[in-house]
Parts: sequence; structure tokens; C-alpha cells
Amino acid sequence: MKTNNTRRRFMQSMAAGWGTVSASGWFPELARALANDPKRRRHCILLWMSGGPTQTDTFDMKPGHPNGGEFRETQTNVPGLRFSEHLPKLATMADQLAIMRGMSTKEGDHGRGTYLMRTGYKPMGPEQYPSIGASLANQLGSPSPALPPNVSIGSYRSFNQDAFSPGFLGPKFGPLFVGASDLPGSITNDEDGYPELQVQSMSRPADIDDQRMSQRLQMWRQLQSGFVKSRTGGAAGAHNEVYEGALQLMNSEDAKAFDLSDEPAKLRDQYGATVFGQGCLMARRLIQRGVPFVEVSLGTSSGGVGWDTHSDNFSAVKDLSTVLDDGWSTLMRDLADHGLLESTTIIWMGEFGRTPTINANAGRDHFPGAWTTVLAGGGIAGGQAYGKTSPDGTQVEDGVTTVQHLLATLCSALGIGAEAANMNLSGRPIPIAEGFPIDEVLA
Repeated sequence: MKTNNTRRRFMQSMAAGWGTVSASGWFPELARALANDPKRRRHCILLWMSGGPTQTDTFDMKPGHPNGGEFRETQTNVPGLRFSEHLPKLATMADQLAIMRGMSTKEGDHGRGTYLMRTGYKPMGPEQYPSIGASLANQLGSPSPALPPNVSIGSYRSFNQDAFSPGFLGPKFGPLFVGASDLPGSITNDEDGYPELQVQSMSRPADIDDQRMSQRLQMWRQLQSGFVKSRTGGAAGAHNEVYEGALQLMNSEDAKAFDLSDEPAKLRDQYGATVFGQGCLMARRLIQRGVPFVEVSLGTSSGGVGWDTHSDNFSAVKDLSTVLDDGWSTLMRDLADHGLLESTTIIWMGEFGRTPTINANAGRDHFPGAWTTVLAGGGIAGGQAYGKTSPDGTQVEDGVTTVQHLLATLCSALGIGAEAANMNLSGRPIPIAEGFPIDEVLA
């Protein structure tokens, strides 16, 4: 109804004075009408928290209860909405965040939970479901012929490789991995102290000059042409398209999107000299160039998978929260400064939450029953917490949210609709989400 009223007011104003309305008068009204159009397609950024972040020490604090732990609350810019004291910058942006405190799933294993949250489906049966990045890349499309539609930065895939795959959509929609490593702490820093986020397969070996590269490509294309023609299935052609796309990117001006060296040092420092922080900066640059889906992961550290805090939870979460707060808050401000926040929907989540109770090692264990995810940016009605957990944090008392409801809400915010589906290899439509969107958190 809000959208129809906006569009109706716009059309009435145009009809009343088409010949006399100046560009400065009707362009803002047109922009507002388009911004509120549910059919508008937006970009998506997934902030993926490998290991399962603790809701009780971030966005669903339990002060005064033994399960509350060591951290204090801080008041946000929304009355009554409080976060952890270690998320002070995000607290000033709470009016743009929808805190989903009623998440509840049944997969407490890292591998199964990762697959469920990243595909929307349980890891069972013969169907290879695409990751949410592949699904959205397919639905949203990409205006750039050189840049890939799905980019994953700093990903840790050891829990479940299939959860990052394009599944039945094929390699065309698989992620381009940047700075990916399954060895925590293995990414090195450059001479300025920033992590080197190398793009997978985008640079040729140092001992191969231009002439040798050209000769190799010519030979490869001759061999590949015959191979593809002799194969009736689509796999050979799809792989060939991926290789050609990689070669096109190598020689494209768009490849500069992955080079952060031309960004001001002050801005880079605000993001944080971490893989996650610099990954968030790279995400803004990619969104700016039209990439429909970008993932930035925070979940590895020199000690292991960061959010998997079975021991020493509070020390680890304090450090992780600082990295998260710097990167995420700067990303939202930077997107807004470039006029991109309204056209970008952000989702923050991991594979599950962590136990409200604190174990004997001052840690929190796996807990899928009652936890938190967050939505922000375009299409999201921020400034609220949807769902409520019990005073001890052990169960959802109101607003139970499944992964299907969460993804349906995301699809609605992105403008592709909660009913969006992809065709599998047998031509059967597979819904991205089989749940219903949560209207209360949609703008």
C-alpha cells in the first residue's frame, strides 16, 4: 500500500502539471517512487560468520542473568534497543538494522548447519542445491560482461565445500574466490600492513611473458573448440564459458575493482587492516560496478575458526566484534556516501548461534534452537528487533524464524520476490525459499 500510494502521488503530480514541472521538481519524486518499488532489483552483500557467532554477546544480550556473561550492554540510537558494548559503531546505526532474534533451526553440526543456512535446504538426497550466492546471481543478473556475478571474499570452506557451490546451476554462477583460505592466518600482509586479497586465477605465472601467454591461449582455444563441439551435454560449454570469463576479466578495466591500493589510506584504516575489513571495502567497489552478489567472511583467525568459541569465548568475541564493528559500520557509511545503500541489502549470519549457558572452559557451544541474524540496507525496515527469546536465552518466545522465512524475506527485499525459483537440471523449478516473507521487517 505504501508503494502504490507513492506511485499514485507521483503520477498525479505529473498529470497536474506535466508542461510546467521542472526536472528539479519531478526527478526527486521519481527517485522516491522507484526506491519504494517492490519490483526494483537490488544488490546483496552477505556477511558470513563462520563458526557460529554468539547471539548472547552481540545482539541479544541477557544482562542480570547468569547466562549474560562478561559483556555490558550499550544503548543504540533506537530507544530500548541495545547491543554489546563492543559494537559501538553499529549501535549508532541501529535505526538501519533489523535484528532477527527469533532464528531457530535444528542443525547443530558445522557442516550441516553451514549447508542449511547457505542453501536453504538440508543436506540430504541427490539434489545439489545452489548456494544463496549462486541463486541470487542467477536471479539478479550482472550488467558487467567481465565481472563475475558472484564473489566470495575471505571464505573458509572446510566445514562444507558444497555449501559454497553453484549446485545444479552450474559453474557459471559459482563464486570467484578472493583471499580464500582454509588455513587460518595464512594470508600475508603487504608492505603497508594490509592483507593481500589475491583474486583466484587472475594473474599468470611470473615466468610467462605476453607472447607465451598468447601462444598458450591460442592452442587452448583450438583444443577446447573441438572438445566442446564433441560434447552434447552442457557441462563442457559451461566450463568453457567460465574460463573465457576469467580471461576477459584478466584483461578488463573492471579488474581494478579488486585493487584497493587506490583507496585513501584513511578510509582503508576505518574499515580495518583485516581480511574482513578490506573485504568489506572490496565489496563496496564491486557493488559500485554492478556485481549483484558479494560475500565477505569473518570467521578465521591465527588461532582457528574465530566464532567457534568453545573456550575463551569472551576474549575471542571481543576481538571479533571490533573487527566486525569497524568493517560493517564503515561499509554501510561508505555505501551511503556513494548512493548505494538503498540499492543494497545486507544480511549477517552464521550457521547457528551459541549456547546461552557458559561451559567449564569459559566458552559457549553450538546452539541452533534460538539465535540471531541481522538484515540491513535497502528494502529493510530498520530500528527494530523482530522476535524475542526467553530471559535465559534458551528458547524463542515470539517471532520464530526459520531459514526459509529469512531467505524469503531477503528475496523480497532484493526485489526478486519470495516466490523466486531456479530451474534444476531436469527442468523443475526449485524455490530459493519455501517460507513466507516477514512483512514487519520489509520497508
